[in-house]
Amino acid sequence: MTTAVDTGKPNREAPYEGPLLDVRDLHVEFVTRDGVARAVNGVNYSVRAGETLAVLGESGSGKSVTAQAIMGILDMPPARIPRGEIRFRGQDMLKMGREERRKVRGQKIAMIFQDALSSLNPVLTVGFQLGEMFRAHHNASRKEAKGKAVELMDRVRIPAAKQRVNDYPHQFSGGMRQRIMIAMALALEPDLIIADEPTTALDVTVQAQVMDLLAELQAEYHMGLILITHDLGVVADVADKIAVMYAGRIVETAPVHELYARPAHPYTRGLLDSIPRLDQKGQELYAIKGLPPNLLRIPPGCAFNPRCPRAQQICRGQVPELFPVTEDDGREMAGRGSACFFWKETLHDR
Repeated sequence: MTTAVDTGKPNREAPYEGPLLDVRDLHVEFVTRDGVARAVNGVNYSVRAGETLAVLGESGSGKSVTAQAIMGILDMPPARIPRGEIRFRGQDMLKMGREERRKVRGQKIAMIFQDALSSLNPVLTVGFQLGEMFRAHHNASRKEAKGKAVELMDRVRIPAAKQRVNDYPHQFSGGMRQRIMIAMALALEPDLIIADEPTTALDVTVQAQVMDLLAELQAEYHMGLILITHDLGVVADVADKIAVMYAGRIVETAPVHELYARPAHPYTRGLLDSIPRLDQKGQELYAIKGLPPNLLRIPPGCAFNPRCPRAQQICRGQVPELFPVTEDDGREMAGRGSACFFWKETLHDR
Protein backbone atom coordinates (compact mmCIF):
# COMPACT_ATOMS: atom_id res chain seq x y z
CA MET A 1 0.00 0.00 0.00
CA THR A 2 1.24 3.49 -0.80
CA THR A 3 1.95 5.51 2.32
CA ALA A 4 0.16 8.77 3.00
CA VAL A 5 1.88 11.96 1.89
CA ASP A 6 4.19 13.21 4.62
CA THR A 7 3.27 16.79 5.41
CA GLY A 8 6.06 17.22 7.89
CA LYS A 9 3.60 17.67 10.73
CA PRO A 10 1.05 15.06 11.86
CA ASN A 11 -2.46 16.21 11.10
CA ARG A 12 -4.55 13.29 12.28
CA GLU A 13 -6.06 13.26 15.73
CA ALA A 14 -6.92 10.18 17.74
CA PRO A 15 -9.77 8.10 16.24
CA TYR A 16 -13.16 9.64 16.99
CA GLU A 17 -15.86 7.22 18.09
CA GLY A 18 -18.89 9.22 17.01
CA PRO A 19 -19.76 10.76 13.64
CA LEU A 20 -16.99 12.96 12.25
CA LEU A 21 -19.67 15.28 10.92
CA ASP A 22 -23.17 15.58 12.32
CA VAL A 23 -25.52 18.08 10.67
CA ARG A 24 -28.62 18.76 12.76
CA ASP A 25 -31.79 20.63 11.72
CA LEU A 26 -29.82 22.90 9.38
CA HIS A 27 -31.68 25.77 7.73
CA VAL A 28 -30.15 28.08 5.11
CA GLU A 29 -32.00 31.02 3.58
CA PHE A 30 -31.17 33.61 0.94
CA VAL A 31 -32.66 37.08 1.24
CA THR A 32 -33.56 38.42 -2.21
CA ARG A 33 -35.52 41.37 -3.58
CA ASP A 34 -38.42 39.03 -4.26
CA GLY A 35 -38.47 37.40 -0.84
CA VAL A 36 -36.69 34.75 1.21
CA ALA A 37 -35.55 31.62 -0.63
CA ARG A 38 -35.42 28.66 1.75
CA ALA A 39 -32.63 26.62 0.19
CA VAL A 40 -32.09 24.19 3.07
CA ASN A 41 -34.98 23.20 5.33
CA GLY A 42 -34.13 21.14 8.40
CA VAL A 43 -31.42 18.88 6.98
CA ASN A 44 -30.01 16.12 9.19
CA TYR A 45 -27.19 13.78 8.19
CA SER A 46 -23.94 12.38 9.53
CA VAL A 47 -20.83 10.62 8.29
CA ARG A 48 -18.20 8.60 10.14
CA ALA A 49 -14.53 7.96 9.46
CA GLY A 50 -14.16 5.53 6.56
CA GLU A 51 -17.79 6.01 5.50
CA THR A 52 -19.09 7.44 2.23
CA LEU A 53 -22.37 9.34 2.16
CA ALA A 54 -23.84 10.26 -1.22
CA VAL A 55 -26.15 13.30 -1.21
CA LEU A 56 -28.36 13.07 -4.27
CA GLY A 57 -30.75 15.49 -5.91
CA GLU A 58 -31.57 17.70 -8.87
CA SER A 59 -30.21 21.22 -9.27
CA GLY A 60 -31.74 23.46 -6.62
CA SER A 61 -32.29 20.64 -4.13
CA GLY A 62 -29.99 22.25 -1.55
CA LYS A 63 -27.24 19.64 -1.61
CA SER A 64 -24.43 22.04 -2.59
CA VAL A 65 -25.70 24.85 -0.35
CA THR A 66 -25.55 22.43 2.59
CA ALA A 67 -21.94 21.63 1.71
CA GLN A 68 -21.06 25.32 1.44
CA ALA A 69 -22.61 25.92 4.86
CA ILE A 70 -20.48 23.11 6.29
CA MET A 71 -17.36 24.66 4.76
CA GLY A 72 -18.31 28.16 5.90
CA ILE A 73 -18.03 29.62 2.39
CA LEU A 74 -21.54 31.00 1.93
CA ASP A 75 -21.77 34.71 1.15
CA MET A 76 -23.48 36.12 4.24
CA PRO A 77 -25.47 38.19 3.35
CA PRO A 78 -27.45 37.37 1.26
CA ALA A 79 -27.27 33.91 2.89
CA ARG A 80 -28.16 33.36 6.52
CA ILE A 81 -28.38 30.34 8.81
CA PRO A 82 -31.35 30.96 11.13
CA ARG A 83 -30.90 27.72 13.03
CA GLY A 84 -29.18 24.37 13.09
CA GLU A 85 -25.91 22.77 14.13
CA ILE A 86 -22.90 21.59 12.14
CA ARG A 87 -20.88 19.43 14.52
CA PHE A 88 -17.38 18.27 13.61
CA ARG A 89 -15.87 15.87 16.13
CA GLY A 90 -18.60 16.95 18.53
CA GLN A 91 -17.96 20.71 18.25
CA ASP A 92 -20.52 23.01 16.64
CA MET A 93 -18.66 24.85 13.90
CA LEU A 94 -21.36 27.52 13.72
CA LYS A 95 -20.27 28.62 17.19
CA MET A 96 -16.55 28.69 16.38
CA GLY A 97 -14.64 31.91 15.86
CA ARG A 98 -13.39 32.76 12.38
CA GLU A 99 -9.79 31.67 13.04
CA GLU A 100 -10.79 28.42 14.73
CA ARG A 101 -13.08 27.55 11.84
CA ARG A 102 -10.39 28.44 9.29
CA LYS A 103 -8.10 25.86 10.90
CA VAL A 104 -10.78 23.19 10.55
CA ARG A 105 -11.44 24.12 6.93
CA GLY A 106 -8.65 22.74 4.76
CA GLN A 107 -6.78 20.95 7.54
CA LYS A 108 -9.65 18.81 8.84
CA ILE A 109 -12.34 19.20 6.17
CA ALA A 110 -11.52 19.72 2.50
CA MET A 111 -13.73 20.24 -0.53
CA ILE A 112 -13.39 19.21 -4.17
CA PHE A 113 -15.35 21.61 -6.37
CA GLN A 114 -17.16 20.56 -9.52
CA ASP A 115 -15.50 23.00 -11.93
CA ALA A 116 -11.78 22.38 -11.64
CA LEU A 117 -10.84 24.90 -14.33
CA SER A 118 -12.54 27.83 -12.59
CA SER A 119 -11.31 26.65 -9.16
CA LEU A 120 -7.64 26.73 -10.20
CA ASN A 121 -5.77 29.99 -10.81
CA PRO A 122 -5.02 30.12 -14.55
CA VAL A 123 -1.84 32.21 -14.18
CA LEU A 124 -0.12 30.01 -11.58
CA THR A 125 1.40 26.58 -12.18
CA VAL A 126 -0.38 23.64 -10.59
CA GLY A 127 2.79 22.91 -8.63
CA PHE A 128 2.75 26.37 -7.08
CA GLN A 129 -0.94 26.04 -6.17
CA LEU A 130 -0.47 22.60 -4.58
CA GLY A 131 2.66 23.74 -2.77
CA GLU A 132 0.90 26.78 -1.37
CA MET A 133 -0.95 24.49 1.05
CA PHE A 134 2.35 23.44 2.63
CA ARG A 135 3.78 26.94 2.66
CA ALA A 136 0.66 28.33 4.34
CA HIS A 137 0.10 25.58 6.92
CA HIS A 138 3.55 24.06 7.49
CA ASN A 139 5.95 26.92 6.67
CA ALA A 140 7.61 24.76 4.01
CA SER A 141 10.28 26.31 1.81
CA ARG A 142 9.53 26.79 -1.89
CA LYS A 143 11.71 23.77 -2.75
CA GLU A 144 10.05 21.57 -0.11
CA ALA A 145 6.59 22.66 -1.22
CA LYS A 146 7.37 21.81 -4.84
CA GLY A 147 8.59 18.37 -3.78
CA LYS A 148 5.34 17.77 -1.89
CA ALA A 149 3.39 18.88 -4.96
CA VAL A 150 5.18 16.28 -7.08
CA GLU A 151 4.43 13.58 -4.47
CA LEU A 152 0.74 14.50 -4.50
CA MET A 153 0.56 14.49 -8.29
CA ASP A 154 2.20 11.06 -8.31
CA ARG A 155 -0.29 9.89 -5.70
CA VAL A 156 -3.28 10.80 -7.86
CA ARG A 157 -1.60 9.18 -10.88
CA ILE A 158 -0.76 12.18 -13.02
CA PRO A 159 1.92 10.92 -15.45
CA ALA A 160 5.35 12.62 -15.56
CA ALA A 161 4.60 14.58 -12.38
CA LYS A 162 8.12 16.01 -12.11
CA GLN A 163 7.72 17.67 -15.48
CA ARG A 164 4.03 18.52 -15.29
CA VAL A 165 4.34 20.23 -11.92
CA ASN A 166 5.45 23.30 -13.89
CA ASP A 167 2.41 23.27 -16.21
CA TYR A 168 -0.61 25.55 -15.99
CA PRO A 169 -4.23 24.38 -15.50
CA HIS A 170 -5.22 24.89 -19.15
CA GLN A 171 -2.50 22.43 -20.21
CA PHE A 172 -4.31 19.54 -18.50
CA SER A 173 -7.37 17.59 -19.63
CA GLY A 174 -10.59 17.82 -17.63
CA GLY A 175 -9.93 14.49 -15.93
CA MET A 176 -6.36 15.47 -15.00
CA ARG A 177 -7.53 18.82 -13.62
CA GLN A 178 -10.00 16.96 -11.43
CA ARG A 179 -7.12 14.79 -10.18
CA ILE A 180 -5.27 17.99 -9.28
CA MET A 181 -8.31 19.11 -7.27
CA ILE A 182 -8.29 15.75 -5.47
CA ALA A 183 -4.56 16.16 -4.76
CA MET A 184 -5.21 19.64 -3.36
CA ALA A 185 -7.92 18.28 -1.06
CA LEU A 186 -5.59 15.50 0.14
CA ALA A 187 -2.62 17.79 0.78
CA LEU A 188 -3.18 18.23 4.52
CA GLU A 189 -4.63 14.75 5.06
CA PRO A 190 -8.09 15.87 6.21
CA ASP A 191 -10.48 13.70 8.18
CA LEU A 192 -13.35 14.49 5.82
CA ILE A 193 -13.60 15.35 2.12
CA ILE A 194 -16.69 16.85 0.48
CA ALA A 195 -16.74 16.18 -3.26
CA ASP A 196 -19.26 18.41 -5.07
CA GLU A 197 -20.18 16.86 -8.44
CA PRO A 198 -16.58 15.71 -9.01
CA THR A 199 -17.35 14.05 -12.35
CA THR A 200 -19.39 16.80 -14.00
CA ALA A 201 -18.51 17.31 -17.71
CA LEU A 202 -16.25 14.24 -17.79
CA ASP A 203 -16.87 11.35 -20.16
CA VAL A 204 -18.04 8.08 -18.62
CA THR A 205 -14.62 6.40 -18.78
CA VAL A 206 -12.90 9.30 -17.00
CA GLN A 207 -15.81 9.48 -14.52
CA ALA A 208 -15.17 5.87 -13.55
CA GLN A 209 -11.43 6.50 -13.16
CA VAL A 210 -12.01 9.54 -10.93
CA MET A 211 -14.57 7.70 -8.78
CA ASP A 212 -12.29 4.67 -8.43
CA LEU A 213 -9.44 6.95 -7.36
CA LEU A 214 -11.62 8.72 -4.78
CA ALA A 215 -12.81 5.40 -3.35
CA GLU A 216 -9.26 4.05 -3.16
CA LEU A 217 -7.91 7.14 -1.41
CA GLN A 218 -10.89 7.31 0.94
CA ALA A 219 -10.29 3.73 2.05
CA GLU A 220 -6.53 4.19 2.34
CA TYR A 221 -6.69 7.34 4.45
CA HIS A 222 -9.81 6.16 6.34
CA MET A 223 -11.47 9.50 5.68
CA GLY A 224 -15.12 10.33 5.72
CA LEU A 225 -16.39 11.22 2.24
CA ILE A 226 -19.50 13.17 1.27
CA LEU A 227 -20.23 12.78 -2.42
CA ILE A 228 -22.67 15.34 -3.82
CA THR A 229 -24.24 14.36 -7.12
CA HIS A 230 -27.34 14.41 -9.30
CA ASP A 231 -26.33 11.14 -10.97
CA LEU A 232 -27.36 7.86 -9.35
CA GLY A 233 -25.15 6.04 -11.82
CA VAL A 234 -21.88 7.26 -10.29
CA VAL A 235 -22.53 6.28 -6.66
CA ALA A 236 -23.66 2.65 -6.79
CA ASP A 237 -20.22 1.15 -6.24
CA VAL A 238 -18.78 3.93 -4.08
CA ALA A 239 -21.29 5.07 -1.44
CA ASP A 240 -22.27 3.27 1.76
CA LYS A 241 -25.48 5.24 2.24
CA ILE A 242 -27.53 7.82 0.37
CA ALA A 243 -29.52 10.88 1.39
CA VAL A 244 -31.91 12.06 -1.33
CA MET A 245 -32.75 15.79 -1.27
CA TYR A 246 -35.64 17.67 -2.82
CA ALA A 247 -36.47 21.38 -2.39
CA GLY A 248 -34.17 21.76 0.59
CA ARG A 249 -35.29 18.67 2.50
CA ILE A 250 -34.03 15.13 2.80
CA VAL A 251 -36.83 12.95 1.46
CA GLU A 252 -35.20 9.53 1.72
CA THR A 253 -32.24 7.88 3.44
CA ALA A 254 -31.03 4.32 2.91
CA PRO A 255 -27.99 2.08 2.58
CA VAL A 256 -27.02 2.39 -1.06
CA HIS A 257 -27.90 -1.08 -2.30
CA GLU A 258 -31.25 -1.11 -0.48
CA LEU A 259 -32.21 2.19 -2.07
CA TYR A 260 -31.46 0.85 -5.54
CA ALA A 261 -33.42 -2.34 -4.89
CA ARG A 262 -36.41 -0.91 -2.99
CA PRO A 263 -36.82 2.88 -3.01
CA ALA A 264 -39.39 4.19 -0.54
CA HIS A 265 -40.09 7.66 -1.97
CA PRO A 266 -41.76 8.45 -5.32
CA TYR A 267 -39.04 10.99 -6.16
CA THR A 268 -36.31 8.39 -5.68
CA ARG A 269 -38.34 5.91 -7.71
CA GLY A 270 -38.58 8.48 -10.50
CA LEU A 271 -34.83 9.11 -10.46
CA LEU A 272 -34.13 5.38 -10.69
CA ASP A 273 -36.67 4.85 -13.47
CA SER A 274 -35.07 7.64 -15.51
CA ILE A 275 -31.69 5.86 -15.70
CA PRO A 276 -31.25 4.37 -19.21
CA ARG A 277 -31.02 0.56 -19.21
CA LEU A 278 -29.63 -1.78 -21.84
CA ASP A 279 -32.71 -4.03 -21.64
CA GLN A 280 -35.05 -1.14 -22.52
CA LYS A 281 -33.95 -0.70 -26.13
CA GLY A 282 -36.66 0.96 -28.19
CA GLN A 283 -38.69 2.03 -25.15
CA GLU A 284 -39.36 5.66 -24.27
CA LEU A 285 -37.09 6.89 -21.48
CA TYR A 286 -39.00 7.79 -18.32
CA ALA A 287 -38.81 11.37 -17.06
CA ILE A 288 -40.25 12.92 -13.91
CA LYS A 289 -42.90 15.37 -15.07
CA GLY A 290 -42.61 19.06 -14.27
CA LEU A 291 -39.76 21.02 -12.73
CA PRO A 292 -38.36 21.48 -9.22
CA PRO A 293 -40.21 24.24 -7.34
CA ASN A 294 -39.20 27.88 -7.11
CA LEU A 295 -37.63 28.15 -3.64
CA LEU A 296 -39.39 31.49 -3.15
CA ARG A 297 -42.73 29.76 -3.61
CA ILE A 298 -42.45 26.19 -2.38
CA PRO A 299 -45.88 24.54 -2.65
CA PRO A 300 -47.72 23.77 0.60
CA GLY A 301 -47.53 20.27 1.99
CA CYS A 302 -45.01 17.95 0.39
CA ALA A 303 -42.92 20.00 -2.06
CA PHE A 304 -42.93 17.08 -4.52
CA ASN A 305 -46.73 16.79 -4.66
CA PRO A 306 -47.24 18.70 -7.99
CA ARG A 307 -44.97 16.17 -9.74
CA CYS A 308 -45.88 13.05 -7.79
CA PRO A 309 -47.98 10.24 -9.31
CA ARG A 310 -49.12 9.21 -5.80
CA ALA A 311 -50.13 12.66 -4.52
CA GLN A 312 -53.39 12.82 -2.57
CA GLN A 313 -55.11 15.51 -0.52
CA ILE A 314 -52.99 14.93 2.57
CA CYS A 315 -49.85 15.56 0.49
CA ARG A 316 -51.10 19.04 -0.43
CA GLY A 317 -51.86 20.05 3.13
CA GLN A 318 -49.22 18.49 5.38
CA VAL A 319 -45.43 18.30 5.24
CA PRO A 320 -44.44 14.65 5.84
CA GLU A 321 -41.73 13.97 8.39
CA LEU A 322 -38.96 11.49 7.66
CA PHE A 323 -40.80 8.33 8.70
CA PRO A 324 -38.82 5.22 9.66
CA VAL A 325 -39.17 2.56 6.97
CA THR A 326 -40.17 -0.86 8.29
CA GLU A 327 -40.50 -4.41 7.08
CA ASP A 328 -43.96 -5.97 6.81
CA ASP A 329 -43.60 -7.35 10.35
CA GLY A 330 -42.92 -3.87 11.76
CA ARG A 331 -39.15 -4.19 12.20
CA GLU A 332 -37.35 -0.95 11.33
CA MET A 333 -34.94 -1.17 8.42
CA ALA A 334 -31.59 0.17 9.64
CA GLY A 335 -30.70 3.57 8.23
CA ARG A 336 -33.92 3.88 6.24
CA GLY A 337 -36.32 6.80 6.25
CA SER A 338 -38.85 8.27 3.83
CA ALA A 339 -40.64 11.63 3.88
CA CYS A 340 -43.76 10.24 2.19
CA PHE A 341 -47.18 9.41 3.58
CA PHE A 342 -47.35 6.53 1.10
CA TRP A 343 -43.86 5.09 1.46
CA LYS A 344 -45.23 1.56 1.94
CA GLU A 345 -46.90 1.59 -1.47
CA THR A 346 -43.72 2.87 -3.14
CA LEU A 347 -41.56 0.33 -1.29
CA HIS A 348 -43.67 -2.52 -2.65
CA ASP A 349 -43.80 -1.21 -6.23
CA ARG A 350 -42.20 -3.49 -8.78
